Amino acid sequence: MKFGVVVFPGSNCDDDMIHVIGTVMGQEVRKLWHKDENALDDFTTEDCIVLPGGFSYGDYLRSGAIASHSPIMASVIRFANNGGFVWGICNGFQILCESGLLPGVLLGNENHLFICKNVFLRTENTQSPITQNMKEKQVLKIPIAHADGRYHADETTLKKLNDNGQILFRYSSEWGDVSGKNNPNGSLENIAGICNENRNVFGMMPHPERAAEDLLGNQDGRLLFESLLSFVHNNVTS
Repeated sequence: MKFGVVVFPGSNCDDDMIHVIGTVMGQEVRKLWHKDENALDDFTTEDCIVLPGGFSYGDYLRSGAIASHSPIMASVIRFANNGGFVWGICNGFQILCESGLLPGVLLGNENHLFICKNVFLRTENTQSPITQNMKEKQVLKIPIAHADGRYHADETTLKKLNDNGQILFRYSSEWGDVSGKNNPNGSLENIAGICNENRNVFGMMPHPERAAEDLLGNQDGRLLFESLLSFVHNNVTS
């Protein structure tokens, strides 16, 4: 399995992601420039494209809106539609929503402030490649760093997400209590991460790459990378 990390003007978590995938997890990984329409030509559906965190195009217009029209995104959309894995984190989640690969939108935080801190996430569904190694309701500590992380969708979309088990993570307490007081940004239903119906496209606001090695005092994020690698090894390459 190999990974491609797309770099947009304003991306600032690409090197963090490459470090974790390459050095910590020992996987093949390379940067993909957002203007390179052919960058995905040698990627297969056993591989993963990552849209990292940052402030693509300075978050002008709407966070992720301009990046969703970068030349490489047409290839990313085709790759996802053909069954390839696509993982958007923070700004990458915003780009996935703006490009239509995931439903809903990320709006400005309810308190109108940039929030950077550790939060707790409750695992809502273990039937996805990035959560399959976890237990249902397992709580993870993962940092967030965003100003536009408030997930919003209409009632029909929310019902569909719930009915299909597409909600992967909800903000919670350390003990798994999902309530308003444990919601850092005002996201509807405390939603912190979702996937598409086919479960090959994932988006989340928290940064698992910032909690993936002992040097940082937290390896909860590593579980997501291990889960994806395990899924591919057991289900795709077999």
